[in-house]
Amino acid sequence: GQHTGGQHDGNGPDGSGPAGTRPHGVRTDPTQAAESAVRGASAGVAAEAMDAPTYVLPSERAGSARRLRGVDAARGVALLGMMAVHALVVGTPAEGGSWLANTAQGRAAALFGLLAGVGIAFMTGRRPLTAGRPAAGHAASLTVRALAIGALGLALGYTDAAVTAVILPYYAVLFVLAIPLLFLGTRTLLVTGAGLAVALPVLSHLVRTFLPEPPLANPSFPGLFTDPLGLLSELTLTGYYPALPWTAYVAIGLAVGRMRLDSVRVAGALLGVGVVTAVGTGIASDLLLEAGGRAAILADASARGTDPAVVQQWLTLGPDGTTPPTTWWWLAVDAPHATTPPDLLQTIGSSLAVLGLMLLLSQVTQPVLRHLSIVVSEPLAAAGSMTLTFYTAHVVFVNSPLDTYTPTTGYVLQVVAVLLLGLAWRATAGRGPLEAAVTGLTRRAKSAVSGR
Repeated sequence: GQHTGGQHDGNGPDGSGPAGTRPHGVRTDPTQAAESAVRGASAGVAAEAMDAPTYVLPSERAGSARRLRGVDAARGVALLGMMAVHALVVGTPAEGGSWLANTAQGRAAALFGLLAGVGIAFMTGRRPLTAGRPAAGHAASLTVRALAIGALGLALGYTDAAVTAVILPYYAVLFVLAIPLLFLGTRTLLVTGAGLAVALPVLSHLVRTFLPEPPLANPSFPGLFTDPLGLLSELTLTGYYPALPWTAYVAIGLAVGRMRLDSVRVAGALLGVGVVTAVGTGIASDLLLEAGGRAAILADASARGTDPAVVQQWLTLGPDGTTPPTTWWWLAVDAPHATTPPDLLQTIGSSLAVLGLMLLLSQVTQPVLRHLSIVVSEPLAAAGSMTLTFYTAHVVFVNSPLDTYTPTTGYVLQVVAVLLLGLAWRATAGRGPLEAAVTGLTRRAKSAVSGR
């Protein structure tokens, strides 16, 4: 294996019944009932980045809500992509590289990042927050979620980063960084996300010159005490999934999560904009590199005594961690996990495209095609509803003596297990075990701070 750089209850806020329902005998205006459905469906949601989301939107009939299977399915795609990068071989055909692993490299993790923003949007009512106890409750919920997921990630620090670079500690920091974004409007979030994707890699390029080289091992609990500042710099700027630049994914995801994701027009727009952004950014990066960027990078590496073959691998398969802060031309590279403007924008585009496609598949109405789309998307959605559990189990498995399979066989077996277990678990137990534990903690924190 290669490193990555990888039930809904529909209840209202009081938990007494379906969102938007009223006590028997109380009459309500239809408009008020519809607005109540929106508030109830949103407020009853506990959406997370890598634990069980409840993506529901009010249906046209007041007092009811339906789950957005397409969002869960997109999370399932991200999960299978991360597993492919870990279980299969990332590399050239001569090295036995897998096209699936090469395609998923960088994109699967980015998709998780963007869907984290979508999940947070649902958790916070799909609207900007204003100062007050409710906002403080949401902030407390995200903070506790970050602590829980971060602790789980650090507990997986014993694993080999060359096999699985564990993403959870980085996501923990990402949740905390997302809190200020909750107060921004939707359009502001879109502009902010695009701006962060361009500006933060430039700032990182400047700052990393003065930061120590990261060990690029999986962060673990001892690091909290032996080198806390080094661990912080790795999680935010120098590691496999640097949280500061990755805030761009969350900002865009937050904006998307506030859109009408049950609309075919919105889903189609996400797909179209995503494809154009991904393809256009890739072309722009190629043009810049051909116009002198690649030659300048190779010349800089040669002057520093770096093996040209290693640099060429960084340019195609991506570097170990972020790009070297030695020449500004590195910021034109769109290689996986380069964390440059082209890399961030391209993977934002691919993430939007996958989400849009999964949403469209879930909204097919032609009977035959609808049944076909359900066969494809339902297993993905089941797995996507408990990705924290499955991701953790996958990391433990591929780092254990039990993984004695060839890359392809091992990956196929894990995919089959995840899809079948996901369907069975959701049909019987509902929320995944780790998802239930994290959600329980965050709900208590939110309730304690907000008073409800």
